[in-house]
Amino acid sequence: MKDELDRNLCERYPKIFKNRTASINESCMAWGFDCGDGWFNILNQLCANIQYHIDWKNKQRARLLIDNPYNSEIPEEVAQVVADQVKEKFGTLRFYYTGGDDRIDGMVCMAESMSEITCETCGAPGKLRGDRWVYTACDEHTQEKDRDVVAEKQQLEHT
Repeated sequence: MKDELDRNLCERYPKIFKNRTASINESCMAWGFDCGDGWFNILNQLCANIQYHIDWKNKQRARLLIDNPYNSEIPEEVAQVVADQVKEKFGTLRFYYTGGDDRIDGMVCMAESMSEITCETCGAPGKLRGDRWVYTACDEHTQEKDRDVVAEKQQLEHT
């Protein structure tokens, strides 16, 4: 991912990416975002949703601890999500982290599945491609070898 996009995510979500400047002995985030620019929007939206959920749930919990006239059940505190590694693996996004809750697990699963239909290079609609090395790309960013395979299949379909 481009440096400017890397910085953008780290500045917007400093709590999530607090290990971005850690040493490689402390966190894999020291390697940065090991994926293409096309997944920036997926990561940006994921982190916005994660941070909003954590802040909202913990704010609601704090209010109930101070004033709980109906003796409502007090929810568990949601631990801050801290990204351990963000990368491409088997053609899709992987977001490894600590903290969070079941809802955040669902958010991460959704983001990872969205990467399977989003070009890693440009963010346009894409699909999993490749034979031995799997990647997600739009038609424009499909590797030449895979273009030949697609062209052959199309040619066979028309004959």
